[in-house]
Amino acid sequence: MVEHAPKMIVVTGAAGFIGSNVVAALNARGRSDIVAVDSFRHRTKDTRYLHELRIHGTVDKDQLAQWLDEEGAAVEAVIHQGACSDTTARDRGYVIALNTDYTRMLWQWCTRAGKPFVYASSAATYGDGLQGYDDRADPRTLKPLNLYGESKQLFDLWALEQGHAPPRWAGLKYFNVYGPREAHKGRMASVAFHAYHQIRQTGRVRLFKSHKDGYADGGQRRDFVYVGDAVEATLHLLDTPVSSQAPNGLYNVGTGQARTFADLARAVFAALGRDPMIEYVPMPEDLRDRYQYFTQARIDKLRQSGFTRPFRPIEEGVRDYVAYLQAQESSEE
Repeated sequence: MVEHAPKMIVVTGAAGFIGSNVVAALNARGRSDIVAVDSFRHRTKDTRYLHELRIHGTVDKDQLAQWLDEEGAAVEAVIHQGACSDTTARDRGYVIALNTDYTRMLWQWCTRAGKPFVYASSAATYGDGLQGYDDRADPRTLKPLNLYGESKQLFDLWALEQGHAPPRWAGLKYFNVYGPREAHKGRMASVAFHAYHQIRQTGRVRLFKSHKDGYADGGQRRDFVYVGDAVEATLHLLDTPVSSQAPNGLYNVGTGQARTFADLARAVFAALGRDPMIEYVPMPEDLRDRYQYFTQARIDKLRQSGFTRPFRPIEEGVRDYVAYLQAQESSEE
């Protein structure tokens, strides 16, 4: 158990991708008073990201509710990044319990305790995008394409209906985040991650063919956002007082600019100093009916809240990411 300490920030999913980058960003601000929450008791993936970061202590996710009841007076805020992020998951009970019910428990605790609550929603809530990607529109019209997106949507809708809420709350609809500390995600890791390793191993990149009219092979377009930028937007909303310009609610976190997968692959080749060699392969059957061909965040609401930091274009973000991956390889040799 974590010992009592003043002004602690709870970060769930702290051993995962965005969560570990949140911890790293807090460390960069000089903060190590962080309680890292994750599936420590039954974890099968490694916790190497936490080993290189400074934290106050850890709590297993299954023990967090009890810990908050006992030690919550010392908590300053909760940043909830923990989730089942597998977009191919089919176990409805498991995904809803983890992504919807668990988030509800944290919301209710933060409401009772009067603590700020920032949590990860997802651009997957927008489904096929026919309703657009506007975080100011009525989210009840959205139809996610997979169970992951549905579980996030269920919580978003529940949160918006609550008469009692944390003093500051924000649900972050992250678009296609890529960057350091995602190696453990396997198949769910970003295309940038897979492209880097494919180029290193074979000299070429494999991308999905298009199975939709109007999109060329590799012409599927996504809003790719570098994880460092996504984290800064997250901390901005945590830090910014509630106002008419920065209300509680849902916020898109993306660049506002869609780019093709082919663009992303070429950026990886350029960062490695190689000529592009792209091979197009059929999309797996289990993805075709639940695949987003276009995402592009409307970020007016985020900008209005005072977040003026420019988002890195993929050429810049990929260059930084490739340098990180190369440094990781060098350190393991």
